[in-house]
Amino acid sequence: MEIAFLILLFIIGSCFGSFLCCQARRLRLKSTKKGSKKLGSRSVCLHCYYQLKWYDNIPIISWLLLRGKCRKCHQKIGVAEIISELSAGIAFLAFGAQFVFATAVPLDWLAFVFILLLSLVLIFLAIYDGLYGELPTLYLIVAIILAVLVSAIKQIILSQTTGFTPESIYQPLLAVLILGGLYFALYFISKGKWVGDGDWLLGIAIGLALGSPWLALIALFVANLLACLFALPTLKKSKKIHLGPFLVASFVITSTFADFLQSML
Repeated sequence: MEIAFLILLFIIGSCFGSFLCCQARRLRLKSTKKGSKKLGSRSVCLHCYYQLKWYDNIPIISWLLLRGKCRKCHQKIGVAEIISELSAGIAFLAFGAQFVFATAVPLDWLAFVFILLLSLVLIFLAIYDGLYGELPTLYLIVAIILAVLVSAIKQIILSQTTGFTPESIYQPLLAVLILGGLYFALYFISKGKWVGDGDWLLGIAIGLALGSPWLALIALFVANLLACLFALPTLKKSKKIHLGPFLVASFVITSTFADFLQSML
């Protein structure tokens, strides 16, 4: 039953990844008159505007069968789609692997649903930042609101076993200070040359969701390590590292191993 649950989560996540990548491109195109006129209600090729069939939209499988090209004009679709589908599927799978399906109570299910919702918004932000080097403010605000709800539900669940403690308040705030505060300081000092103006807001959301200063420090290390490994080689071309995808990836990785990491502290 649990294996079927995890497989289902991966499929649902990959479907959402495909949808989010499509919406990121649509949001960008809607800002241009040329793009907005050719966009319909259904998915199209961004090169020839061929309306995709249902079998062109099967996550991962369609991209592989078409070899990353449009069925009609044979122009390259790009790797953003399959990366988004795989990433969202793996993220859902990772969160599902931590969820104790057999003993979960309604409050556990509520926390799980909100974490998945938060992950969807974060993945959308990662996709948009990866494609266009921007983090839309509206979606950052939505991410922070969802992170507040995730943090609150976590504290309610924790208080049922340990009772209310001052740590339940200052630990999430310290996590926010570490992730959001550091990136805000870098943004302020460099006047936006080192990091973007949305990175610190994204840090706030991730810090709140993690709820622990130690996990925030680990997420900070992982995000910067990933950025060094994958973004530094292209720094001469882009002149700025877009941290969104790496922060979101570090959130998923840190959350996946949160229990193990906290047991080592």
